[in-house]
Amino acid sequence: MPYRIVIDRGLCISCGAAPTTCPQVYELGKDNGKNKVVEKYSVELGEGRSVGIIPDELYSCAKEGADVCPVSAIYVEKIE
Repeated sequence: MPYRIVIDRGLCISCGAAPTTCPQVYELGKDNGKNKVVEKYSVELGEGRSVGIIPDELYSCAKEGADVCPVSAIYVEKIE
């Protein structure tokens, strides 16, 4: 099952917690310094949000990265 990652870049405070926890999925963007899904998995990138689709095997890592976000700006959801 693939998973969708949605990052609210408006909420993001650029602390780097998610990229540090799961660099395979998250990185701070060069555009505005806010968290985003790495290019390999990115399907949408804008000032306000970053969306990506990841394979099942990256779920635990991605979820851990979302969980350490202090402002709850990252959502990980299963694609049915």
